[in-house]
Amino acid sequence: EIFMKVTVCQFDNRPEHMEQSFQSLAKHVRENNAEFVLVPEMSFSPWLASSDKPREEAWLAAVESHNGLISRLGELGAQAVMGTHPVVDQGSRRNRAYLWQEGHELSEFHDKWNLPDEEGYWEATWYDRGDKLFTTNRYKEFRIGVTICTEMWFFEHARSYAKQKAHLLCVPRATPHGSTDKWLAGGRAAAVVSGAYCLSSNLYNPIGEGDNLGGLGWVIDPEGRVLATATPEEPFVTVDIDLDFAERSKKTYPRYVAD
Repeated sequence: EIFMKVTVCQFDNRPEHMEQSFQSLAKHVRENNAEFVLVPEMSFSPWLASSDKPREEAWLAAVESHNGLISRLGELGAQAVMGTHPVVDQGSRRNRAYLWQEGHELSEFHDKWNLPDEEGYWEATWYDRGDKLFTTNRYKEFRIGVTICTEMWFFEHARSYAKQKAHLLCVPRATPHGSTDKWLAGGRAAAVVSGAYCLSSNLYNPIGEGDNLGGLGWVIDPEGRVLATATPEEPFVTVDIDLDFAERSKKTYPRYVAD
């Protein structure tokens, strides 16, 4: 059987706390000998979409901030790190998933498609949709799918990843206080639909300080069992996942049922 230690987190991205968050995550990853780390959606800059007034210079500053910390991901001590970062692609602003691997070029593989636009989350105002491509990436034997935050609620993506035989469904998020129970329920459903381990990490600012970012990360197995959660008391958690269990899950209910 093939096991892998995975880390999920809630990550404080307030500018004055970001370096401490990064160092604390590195300490946890090294102490727990984690191999794969999921960081939240656009974790290495302040949350841009809290404002309904998009500013080019703020976007470019966020691109630069992400590039800086992505170049330091080796300091975490993991073999692979996944998250999303803001990019400018031929003049178009995008929220793009990446897979960093020790000793490899950064692999980019999905631009966020389902974009909310409401108080605190003015994403469609800030940047453009991607091309509706929900393809897997790969780390060693593990096939990885991603649904960035809101995309998780469109379960056709999870179903598609089941057909692509994904072992991990990663959900990097930026979601508010007060909705964490709802998101956890959605994560459990996404795990069951995809027959994959659902991993999620979220941004976190304490209530009344910074933006409305509510934290809670999770690791959920393909049957919908919650294996671990990252909380304000324990912002980083690491668990073992079993590739063979995710393989077997594709052949069981409800994954085998024809559309």
